[in-house]
Amino acid sequence: MSLEITEEIIARQPPEAQAIIRLLLARCAELESTVVRLEARIAQLEGRGKTPQNSSLPPSTQHPHAKVRAGKRTSKKQRGGQPGHAKYARPLLPAEQCDEIHSLRPTECRRCHRKLSGRDTQPLRHQVWELPEIQPHVTEYQRHRLTCPGCGETTCAALPRGVPRGQSGPRLVAFTALLMAYFRQSKRRTAEFLGTLLGQPCCAALTVKMQNQATAAVRASYEELASKLPAQERLSIDETATKEANSKAWLWTFVAKRFTVFTVRPTREATALSELLGEAFAGSVTCDRAKMYWQVERLQWCWAHLVRDFQALIDSGDGRARRLGWDLRASARRLFEHWANYRDGTISRAALLRRMGPVRRRVEQLLLRGADSGERRYQGMCRELYDHRVWLWTFLRQQGVEPTNNASERALRHAVIWRKLSFGTQSAAGSRFVETMLTVIETCRQQRRNVFHFLTTALKAQINRRPAPSLLPKV
Repeated sequence: MSLEITEEIIARQPPEAQAIIRLLLARCAELESTVVRLEARIAQLEGRGKTPQNSSLPPSTQHPHAKVRAGKRTSKKQRGGQPGHAKYARPLLPAEQCDEIHSLRPTECRRCHRKLSGRDTQPLRHQVWELPEIQPHVTEYQRHRLTCPGCGETTCAALPRGVPRGQSGPRLVAFTALLMAYFRQSKRRTAEFLGTLLGQPCCAALTVKMQNQATAAVRASYEELASKLPAQERLSIDETATKEANSKAWLWTFVAKRFTVFTVRPTREATALSELLGEAFAGSVTCDRAKMYWQVERLQWCWAHLVRDFQALIDSGDGRARRLGWDLRASARRLFEHWANYRDGTISRAALLRRMGPVRRRVEQLLLRGADSGERRYQGMCRELYDHRVWLWTFLRQQGVEPTNNASERALRHAVIWRKLSFGTQSAAGSRFVETMLTVIETCRQQRRNVFHFLTTALKAQINRRPAPSLLPKV
């Protein structure tokens, strides 16, 4: 219900009440105009919105057509290989490695049609690669049950050592697990692939059984890697949201120099760090500015994330914030230029430290100015960065530390795409499969090992009741 307050209604009130009503009406009108103005401002800011360029939103949240590419010059070159580039061609296999060789000789001259004979010592070699006809290799074991003529007891022959109890061999289990984990296929698509292309009868339930077999085969290798995290000198850590059944969960990644460990936890709190790193961890961690990492004494805050925060100041619309954002972003760009020169060997580490001196002083001056500005828009961020400025420059004090956590971001990229396709996991067993297989895949990539060979070896070891192969880097 709405009540219209007219002058006739006000006139019937006592003089004191009339004054109060008119004062309240004027105040309401003022507030209504303020609300209209603020709603227009909110609409303007929401239209501008947060993007991966000015916030910590992942790039996958933005549609490719919505990406802003301002500031980049469009090349006038044609797409594809440029004139003068090195030719890339598949090298020919040695003739002895070919499955078939057909020797082709002309029978007559193409000009006068005279009969030809002899052989060319250096014929033109043309090789055609083709897939063989794929048929499953099925081995049947006939276990005879015989009756003892003396006591009447029946005895059945046991399976030989190395023969799996189920109907799926180790190579098939490894291939199926990689179809789901490496190539991001759903269980039904995996079953259809096995049946259609490999002639292997399969259903979704069988793929679940095989994924559990793969998890059990490499779980000991996974736990061995996780136990080595507290001894690492440098780690790059990141996390992303996922789902387990109907509950929210978090996928963490810990990237060391020669291996990577993933883990699915029900929380984003620092308990995951405590459980995996323990109290004995004395290394440095490269991460974003999330506060659960603050319990680690030596941090390196990611400068790529900071550049996004500086871009947010530029996009804020406030003049002072925009000026501060421009200055900070310019210093960050100089930082990345010096770091790129050091990384590609153009300058020495001593030269890097010398060049970074002015950049460091400039950044800290700008942060102190912002912290004392009294502007609520950016005062808190500048104060936090200035108070913990030691975490901005760990990469200068400790050799081997990167100024960004791109290593963990790259490690998470495959997992994020898999999550977007599968919508997370449906059980704790599914989460164990995800974290275990992601660890195996990424670690094998870092060590340039064949992940299919490793997984097959682990499954064969499980069948033969031998220890699982190690994922630790070889010295």
